[in-house]
Amino acid sequence: MQNNSIAAPQNIVMENRKNLRVSGVKDIDSFTETRIVLSTIMGELVIRGEDLHVTALDAETGDFSMTGNISSCVYSKKSVMDGPIKKLFR
Repeated sequence: MQNNSIAAPQNIVMENRKNLRVSGVKDIDSFTETRIVLSTIMGELVIRGEDLHVTALDAETGDFSMTGNISSCVYSKKSVMDGPIKKLFR
């Protein structure tokens, strides 16, 4: 059977580098006051800044919001070689 579902587009809305809303979030991988790592439908999203706080995550809709002093939002590719296996080949 074919899967004909089309993924919704991912939206990122930042207001004055203080508030951020992201759709298509699968999970919060980690978070501190200076760094939040999100697993999204478009890959891993790393948000850096100061005084970062998660204000909401709706697991059903994938909507995420946060506040803080945001300095960067960067997508990164998670490699299969990340983690313990990568350390063996150093």
